[in-house]
Amino acid sequence: MDDYARIEKAMAYMVERAKLQPSLDEVAAHVHLSAYHFQRLFCRYAGISPKRFLQALTLERGKQLLKEPRALLDVAHELGLSGGSRLYDHFVQLEAVTPGEHKRQGEGVRIEYGVHATPLGSVLVAVTPRGICRMGFVDAISADELLARLAKEWPRSTLDHRPEATAYVVEALFATSKAKPGTLSLHVTGTNFQVAVWRALLTIPEGQLASYTHIALALGMPKSSRAVGNAVGANPIALWIPCHRVIQQSGALGGYRWGIAKKQMVQAWELAQLTPQTAEAEPVASY
Repeated sequence: MDDYARIEKAMAYMVERAKLQPSLDEVAAHVHLSAYHFQRLFCRYAGISPKRFLQALTLERGKQLLKEPRALLDVAHELGLSGGSRLYDHFVQLEAVTPGEHKRQGEGVRIEYGVHATPLGSVLVAVTPRGICRMGFVDAISADELLARLAKEWPRSTLDHRPEATAYVVEALFATSKAKPGTLSLHVTGTNFQVAVWRALLTIPEGQLASYTHIALALGMPKSSRAVGNAVGANPIALWIPCHRVIQQSGALGGYRWGIAKKQMVQAWELAQLTPQTAEAEPVASY
């Protein structure tokens, strides 16, 4: 088992047993490591300590749900992204396929793709010359299936397996370096309504949550919550278009095309990034 797989397995274990608050020793044993080595490995690859992840998964997520969810309404009318967060230190630019491009069905477009390990699970990433066009977790939907769907949307394009050309997408999201990679472009195909919803998702600040109803209100279409949910579910670029930040009005998690457990993992990991502990220096006994 490689290191990224161990981190993902440990996160999934903590998600499944969050109510039991598993100890560091228990989680470490689950991935067949000593507590000391597991602590250091988790901190190195996840950027936070196991304790911090578990805290974010339980208590702090509850605090987020108790807050009046007005963040999206506040920022939806601002065309910039939230500042001061790890994810949006980078400027994300979303471009939609034009009607002409749609008619040509990707003719002459070379799409490069690769599968990359991350602390949250392996992802397939595909890029066009204009930006990221696909990103999805391969433990939920196989890489072959994701590629088949991509080929259906871009039937006249050329698919080229070049992971070295797509690695930057994952590095920009998970690298511990503070360096900014500059503009990161997303190149999506969807209806005008879907694209509007995906743009709205980009305005939800990191570590905060919004409901389908709030997004519908922000779009000026208060009765379109169901349609918003469908558009959120059709999001082609996991993590970078943050559909994981959308929940039901009741506070329930709602759906996620990559699985509810994965949604909990992503939410907790992202929230924990905002106020990380000095993980490597933290004594094992403190867990």
